[in-house]
Amino acid sequence: MTAPAVALLGRAAGLADGELGDWGTVPEPLGEPVSRTSGRTLTGGGGTFPEAGYWRCTEGSWRCEVARPEFCHFLEGECAYTSDAGDEIEIAGGDTAWFPAGWSGRCDVRRAVAKVYVIL
Repeated sequence: MTAPAVALLGRAAGLADGELGDWGTVPEPLGEPVSRTSGRTLTGGGGTFPEAGYWRCTEGSWRCEVARPEFCHFLEGECAYTSDAGDEIEIAGGDTAWFPAGWSGRCDVRRAVAKVYVIL
């Protein structure tokens, strides 16, 4: 029996843009500038879960709706998430967050962010 392979993304924060896939603009931008996203998946993706990978996003604001629970560890940048109920959390590089399924609100990226994530 063959053991499953371990997926590794070494030194994720140091990846050059050319090493990432261009994931396009955010789906529901709120004004200018419009955030662009890029990243790499380690497993899952394309509707297969769990999905895990590395994600980068440029400055901007957008509507955010979390369909599935997501664990994130932010490596760099600064942003704020404001729920539809008005609760705001500030996130910076080094912070870890859990977004429950059904969370919705606004994301404001003030300084480009990078994170590793797992979507269940």
